[in-house]
Amino acid sequence: MNDKLTINKWAEEDRPREKLERRGPQALTDAELLAILVGSGSPEEDAVTLMKHILSDCRNNLNTLGKMSISDLCRYKGVGPAKAITILAACELGKRRQAETPEERPDLGTATKVYNRMHAKMQDLDTEEFWVLLLNQNCKLLKEVKIANGGISEVSVDIRLIIREALQVRATVVVACHNHPSGSLTPSKADDALTRSIKNACDLMRLRFLDHVIVTDGNYFSYHETGRL
Repeated sequence: MNDKLTINKWAEEDRPREKLERRGPQALTDAELLAILVGSGSPEEDAVTLMKHILSDCRNNLNTLGKMSISDLCRYKGVGPAKAITILAACELGKRRQAETPEERPDLGTATKVYNRMHAKMQDLDTEEFWVLLLNQNCKLLKEVKIANGGISEVSVDIRLIIREALQVRATVVVACHNHPSGSLTPSKADDALTRSIKNACDLMRLRFLDHVIVTDGNYFSYHETGRL
């Protein structure tokens, strides 16, 4: 009788996929990460145990694992050509990542830098657009998102979308930006109210709302620089 406890019968907090989703990939062992890739083991071994077996034969060295051939890996029960190819592809990606230089993220810590980035997107627009720039704690850009399109003189913004986008990329700093097609740099009462609402929502979620920048073709208004934020 086969009484092997398969992964889907493990406690949820111990399952590799759920563990990665909850705690991030850094919390998983090499065997657990590889088990996610291959998906299943053999009738005798679950995927994690199978990967531990293979890694043990490689002296627990991923570099050694990456030097194995498809036929080498297929000698293990539960590993066919598709799984072997998946393992070697993952090893090759890891090697290529190691050779890459880190991506240089733009610094958007001042209103001038925000304006210089967003002006090209907004200078010829006939209607208002509202964007958020999501930054890390060093004010380096993680993601820029267009939240809403509007009319000639106003735009409707769902603040919940801003917070959701910020949380999804683990941003700690938020910058709002929209354009005034009229060329006026004077914030409207609606702009002021929206700025206050975003600030309140960010404060509640422990996000730093750095600035709200209004862009025209040739100049900008900054709530932060004018002391209004």
